[in-house]
This record gives sequence, structure tokens and C-alpha cells, in this order.
Amino acid sequence: MASGGVAISPMQNESLVCPGYMHDQPSSEAILIYVAVSGSMIPLRVLKSDSIESVKLRIQTYKGFVVKNQRLVCGGRELARSDSLVREYGVTDGNVLHLVLRLSDLQVISVRTSRGKEFTFHVERCRDVGYVKRQIARKKKGLVDLDDQEIICNGELLEDQRLITDICKNNNDAVIHLFVRKTAKIRAKPIDKNYELSIVAPQLNDKRDDEAERESGYSLETKKTLEVPRKPPNRDFFLEPVIVNSKIEMPSVLEDLVRSTYQGLARGNYPIRSAEGTGGAYFMMDASSKKYVSVFKPIDEEPMAVNNPRDLPLSVNGEGLKKGTKVGQGALREVAAYIIDHPKKGHRLISGEERGFAGVPPTMLVKCLHGGFNHPDGLTVKIGSLQMFVENYGSCEDMGPGAFPVKEVHKISVLDIRMANADRHAGNILVSKGEDGRTVLIPIDHGYCLPESFEDCTFDWLYWPQAREPYTAETIEYIKSLDAEEDIALLKFYGWVLPLECARTLRISTMLLKKGAERGLTPYVIGSIMCRETLTKESVIEEIVQEALDSLLPGTSEAAFMESVSHFMDRRLDKIAK
Repeated sequence: MASGGVAISPMQNESLVCPGYMHDQPSSEAILIYVAVSGSMIPLRVLKSDSIESVKLRIQTYKGFVVKNQRLVCGGRELARSDSLVREYGVTDGNVLHLVLRLSDLQVISVRTSRGKEFTFHVERCRDVGYVKRQIARKKKGLVDLDDQEIICNGELLEDQRLITDICKNNNDAVIHLFVRKTAKIRAKPIDKNYELSIVAPQLNDKRDDEAERESGYSLETKKTLEVPRKPPNRDFFLEPVIVNSKIEMPSVLEDLVRSTYQGLARGNYPIRSAEGTGGAYFMMDASSKKYVSVFKPIDEEPMAVNNPRDLPLSVNGEGLKKGTKVGQGALREVAAYIIDHPKKGHRLISGEERGFAGVPPTMLVKCLHGGFNHPDGLTVKIGSLQMFVENYGSCEDMGPGAFPVKEVHKISVLDIRMANADRHAGNILVSKGEDGRTVLIPIDHGYCLPESFEDCTFDWLYWPQAREPYTAETIEYIKSLDAEEDIALLKFYGWVLPLECARTLRISTMLLKKGAERGLTPYVIGSIMCRETLTKESVIEEIVQEALDSLLPGTSEAAFMESVSHFMDRRLDKIAK
């Protein structure tokens, strides 16, 4: 999930054409396009036969933006398939490609004193060393003096201007030592993607740590965190849940989510906009200002929406970046993913709060007003999804898939297949730790699930080794318990009447998952049926749907259509299972 305050530096209007790149190429193959980034237009001459991957590689070669961090958008559609050709996406001479970067946003830093006192804070990876110093000094005033701090990595003194992301990238396994010359020493060791800082402070005039803290105006709370004085509260804000059905009793986990987010705003904490993704997403802090508790995504800041902060063009026909989705419905889909991610013991229904099978973080629809959001035309109340922030060690994009437990990958596959997710990449699967210390994968960003068609379904996990392992008996039992009709009714109960096409997608994808699991097919096989091999070749599930449509007369009922889909699906799956 996705940091605040990061902007890509404007580039000069210069060509990315490599000398000799177009030599001896047919003139009909060469086109001139423009890469838009941070208000600048970069001319780029490419071939229609170039792959999207090769275009990204050239941008990386000349401008340093790593391929895996790049997202290209053209004509309101993300060029998501790296092996597809420029011509297959319909990119022509003079087209503008919008470049959006994906970044790993937050670095969690835990600080512990020698007397057992501790506090944690989050640092955006775009921040520099000087910012880290200021944060420690602000939270531990009287113990750590800003002017006394030195940060040393591998024997090199790091200047205040060095970025956290550069340190993490170049020293994944290095020990970073933070030395405070006069009052304390801080030692650090990496824990996965995080740093644990240990502060060793001498006695000041024979005073104990807590006495020094009291004199500095700081008090210890019962949870061993430091209560830091804040600026006067900013009352120009508003937050409340959107509840369309009076029969809905909000579960306590969502009540706590809204309460803690509200208290953070009441203490004057500004939302921090993420530098990741194609839409507006804001990290919301709690009242202590020491940790994030939620992520808010306004619908008017979605990709190609009217107040999108990424300079993407407005959608001309209302369609989103993925085929079969609508601009302004991302928040509904985010909430839907949480609602129908049922726990193993049964439906969450109205007041349950158990963790769902796939672990989608608690999510709800809210109305929120704050000056920290993107308001180009004046301050207005925004509607969007509010999702619980989950402590993590990065995303699956930051590491190889070999270390991920098979069970964790399989739970993601179950969610993505039944919801026909059109945007499952490694960057929106967070890596965390469970209570038992085991690796846990957390799926986020479900704004492109339940599309009207299967055209853009993509699953990064499809190419991971765990996807070729069969489902366990426990997972198969869970899959058997799924019921698309109950889920459609449940979403209606919560206020979203699924459009006919989206409801049809849920019915078909759930049917495919259940029939495939019953035949012992692996996630890889089932997922391959749903995903296209190439941009232009229809997937097997699309062929099945078309066969069913061709077999029926116009005006046939939805029930008859689904029976036909079931018939043709059985024929295909029986052949595959042999």
C-alpha cells in the first residue's frame, strides 16, 4: 500500500531516442509518442513492434525509473501487459503515454531505550536522513539532540540529504549505526525491511530517564509510548461512515477504525498522500501521531476522475483504467472485496468481525472533509473507501516469491479468481508477520475487481511456483461453501446493487473456481483459464461465455444463460482435467 510528499522532478523536453535505434527500420513501423511525467512531455520514438517491456526499459536506461516501478497509461487504459506490442494497445503516432511510478512507501522504525521504553514511527521512503534525525529528536526531546546525531552506514557518514529509499536499496543486508555524540548512542539492526533502533543514554546529572523526560515536558503513557505535545487541533474536518441500510450494525473493528482516524484528524494530523499508484490515496494517523491507522481513497481522485492528483486525463466514456470498470466505483469495489472475503467459519454478515479467508483489511465507505486532500476547485466533502492500515515489511514486489508460504499464495488466488481481479500485481500484496511469527500476505487495492468482462484479468501469482501446487482439503472445503447468489444479495444489503454484467462476472468466476477445485485443478490451471495469454487472444473463460451466448436465443433468461455456461464449462474442464 502503498508516501506523502514525493514528486517526480520535471524533465526537460528532450528525446529518448538512442542513436542508430531506428536504423534500417521500415518508416511505417516508427512512430513518435510522448511520455508525460510531472507536467513535462518527453518525445520518444518507438516501433509499433516494440513490446511495452522494451519501452519501459528504454525509459529506465535514459531516465533511471526502474521497470518494475513504472506504470504507463495511454488513452485511458493501463499498458499492463509487458509482453504485448505497442501496436496491440492501439498506440499510434502522436499519442501521449502518462508515466506513473510505484514506490514502496513506508518504513517502520522502532526505537527502544535501555530502560525498556519504546516508541515507533513511520518514515516515508522518499524522506531523507535529516528527516529521520528530526523525528527522533522531536519524539525523544531531552534525550537526543538533533545537532549531536550522526548516521553511519558501512563506515560511511551519511549526509542529511541522503534518501531512505537509496539506503534501503543499496544496503538491504547492511547494519546501519546511528551515533549521537554527546547524550546517547543509537544502534540499529535490520529486521526484514525495517530497522530496530536501540538508544543507550547516559545518566544526566544522576537523573533517571523518566525524570529527564518529565523536565522536558514529555510524559510516559501506560503503553510505554511518549505523549508529545501537538499543535492546536484543526477543526476544519469531517468524518463519518456511509450507511445506506439502517439494519446494518457496524462491527466494532470498523467503529474503532473510524474513531481512531477521527481522533487523529482532531489532533491536527494532516493526511499524507501516497506517492504510489495512479489515484489519490491518503495515510491517516492516529491521535498519538506515531502510527498510521487507515488509508482513505476518495472516489473523485480515482484514475481519470475529475480531481485525480496524477495528471491523468479524464475518462471520455466513464470507463476506468481496466476494461469493464467504471470511474468512481473503485471505493465500492474496495468495500465489496472486504464484505465477501468471508471467514472460514461462515459469512461475516452484519456484525461479525473475524478475519476473512484471504485477509482483506477491514474496509468501509465514509464521507470525509479535510483541506489535505486534492481540492482544485474548493473544499468539498469527499466519499471514498477507508481501509485499515496494516503493518508490513514491504510488498511481494520487493522480494522473490520463493519464501512465501503455499497457503498464503493460495488464499490470494481464491480471492482473485472469484472476484475476477483485473489488477493483481506483486506490488499490492503486502508482506507481514502473524502472531506466530510466520509470513502473512495481505491483499490490498481491489478497485478493479468484479469487472463487467474478463478481458483485463491479470494475476502475478500465476507465475509463482506455489500456484502449481494443488489446493489443500481445507481450502477446497472453503471454496465449496462459496455462493455467488448470497454474495450478490449481501452486497445489495450493504448498499451496492451489482450491475447485471458485474453480477454475471461474479457468478461465472465463482462457478469456475468451484468446478476447478472439485476436479483437483491447481490455482495455475484455473487462473490460466481466466487470464489471456496475450492482449488480443481471448481467454478460455471468454470463449466459454461466447459459446454460451451463441447457443441461446435473444431474450433468454439469466438462469438459462448460466446453465449454458455451466454446460460448456464442464466440457472444457473435463478435457483439461484428463
